[in-house]
Amino acid sequence: MGYRTYTCPIARDCGGCEWLAVPYPIQLRRKQEQVEALIGNTAEKDGAVVDPIRGMDEPIRYRHKAATPFAHARSGRVRCGFYAAGTHRIVPCDECLVEDPRARKTLNGVARVAERLHIPPYDEDRGTGVLRHAVVRCGWKTDDVLLTLVSRVPELRDERRVVDELRAACPEVTSIVLNVNDRRTNAILGRRSRVLHGPGVMHDELLGCRFEIGPTSFYQTNPAQTEVLYELALEGAGGSGHVLDAYCGTGTIGICAAARSNELQVTGVEQVSAAVACAGRNARANGVAERCRFVAADATAWMARDGRNQRFDAIIMDPPRAGSTPEFLAGAAGLAPQRIVYVSCNVVTQARDLEVLRERGYRLTRVAPVDMFPHTRHVECVATLERS
Repeated sequence: MGYRTYTCPIARDCGGCEWLAVPYPIQLRRKQEQVEALIGNTAEKDGAVVDPIRGMDEPIRYRHKAATPFAHARSGRVRCGFYAAGTHRIVPCDECLVEDPRARKTLNGVARVAERLHIPPYDEDRGTGVLRHAVVRCGWKTDDVLLTLVSRVPELRDERRVVDELRAACPEVTSIVLNVNDRRTNAILGRRSRVLHGPGVMHDELLGCRFEIGPTSFYQTNPAQTEVLYELALEGAGGSGHVLDAYCGTGTIGICAAARSNELQVTGVEQVSAAVACAGRNARANGVAERCRFVAADATAWMARDGRNQRFDAIIMDPPRAGSTPEFLAGAAGLAPQRIVYVSCNVVTQARDLEVLRERGYRLTRVAPVDMFPHTRHVECVATLERS
């Protein structure tokens, strides 16, 4: 792999790529050691080992989602870029080493259009202004580019001209959506969205399946490594039987599993109803709707109410960084699946939750780290457990 290092003119101010000066093989070694320190002894007790971490051949331009805040600058200029680490000071960026090249070009184009059309950026101290953020999603296996403008108000002045100017400045963009966030919050996106141009969604492909991704859909930022992650999850779940996909989002893992094997039935549970509707469309688009069912519900409550009346051979769970809850883990173990596949973006909370599952009769059979975010401290991990 070689001990090549990468440079970026704003890395010190931006703080996003905290390990950029560290040779990539050393980054991988550190992440491997982190997983082994947190889970290695537990895996060894159960007769398992921690797999070598799956890294990238070329750890650049892997982020296919990017965002920028906007702020006032001198002479009517609109500032955009990254927040400096630990502050709300914006560091300008012409090109980002780890982003798809289309992304930053589009975000900077939005700022220039806002300047020309005198669209005032949001002032977070006063709660005034219009343009808060812009978010870009770029297809990995497609040419789709979805631009989401986040506004404090539900309509932009002279909206048709805004769209025309954006299309001229950002010709790669295939859809433009206006998202309304009128809350005094640090959250980027609001609850309401409206299509200004194009279909209002983008499409991408993972493991041969095609997915619709909307402006508020969860979709992994690094699709190349997502395929690696999903392969590990599918291996752990097995190729037959009934799989419960908890925290299923738009159904990506479950649909990939169903497309891989005709002997697999999938039930996905997700609290966000819009994501469930999108999962249904994705299942139909990939020809697996007859074997995939998606339910809009809280996964913990659903398992206690409806899940106990069904038999599951495997559960795939992919919780947020805070990990799962004791109630969810108790519910999952109570369904008594033969296998539980735990996908995590935070090994600290994963290690905690794995101990709970082990106390409830499961043993680790595999721990597989994946480097989803090169040049950062973050490491993803897939842990497979079997019922003792």
